[in-house]
Amino acid sequence: MDAYSETIIDAVEKVKTAVVKIELYKKEKDKEVQAGTGSGFLFSSDGYLFTNSHVVHKAQIIRVKLHDGSTRQATLVGEDPDTDLAILKISEADFKPVKLGDAEGLKIGQLVIAIGNPLGFQHTVTAGVVSALGRTLEGQTGRMMDSMIQTDAALNPGNSGGPLINAEGEVVGVNTATIRGAQGLCFAISINTAKDVANQLIRFGKVKRAYLGVVMQQIDLVPKLRAIHELVNKQALFISEVAAGSPADKAGILSGDIILSFNNQPIESSDSLYKALTEDKIGQFQYIGILRNNYKTEFRITPAQKN
Repeated sequence: MDAYSETIIDAVEKVKTAVVKIELYKKEKDKEVQAGTGSGFLFSSDGYLFTNSHVVHKAQIIRVKLHDGSTRQATLVGEDPDTDLAILKISEADFKPVKLGDAEGLKIGQLVIAIGNPLGFQHTVTAGVVSALGRTLEGQTGRMMDSMIQTDAALNPGNSGGPLINAEGEVVGVNTATIRGAQGLCFAISINTAKDVANQLIRFGKVKRAYLGVVMQQIDLVPKLRAIHELVNKQALFISEVAAGSPADKAGILSGDIILSFNNQPIESSDSLYKALTEDKIGQFQYIGILRNNYKTEFRITPAQKN
């Protein structure tokens, strides 16, 4: 067997028992009627699992079908529609969870594998590459979702909430969306963002975060530019859009600016910016380093609470 196939088989083998099918039901005249399906994956041995918020939002009854065919009743621990993430909890067994990786180490062109239940076909595997990193995508709530991984690994309805894994079988993203009418434009939420969201949902049942109001894309900085400005960054965040009336707009930040730092800490990915925008930054002056027209400058910005 060729090396490419062996890599995919080995990676899938490491996570397949942790990938689940999510079945949603509603009650109609004292009967349970199926209301939809999705995907998810166990990330702890005591039954916590990731899925998408849009999969389980307003669901009356949630059941999880495991790899062995058995079914468990699930409880919604919490959801965050702005990042399209939700945490479910099942019990009655000692589960083998996935290994969570680090999306910061992803490279464009790297092999990734999606596992899920598209159109009800359980444990379907598709493979592709990382097409782009640090994308911003409009979510179901109308809010912009940062730190998105773009991939051409095929996703279909029912894949939502399943894992995106690397060649080592580590989860690097939570599959969430496709662009309707387009081919090979699929997106996953960075697992680094997902870990932060899960921590807050399990502890508090909700997520509080600071908001800047920019649409970003992760870019590489050319060596000449880094040398001229004595930058430690190898990458930065290109701003393609600034929301009117947002903290970034009020601070004077413009479309076309490049974010280099936040409070003097280098920013190389939307994940690192997301981590910096903690609850304590809301309503407080912060400093954001910007590269504009090849000139390095700094702005004062006051993050708002993202409701």
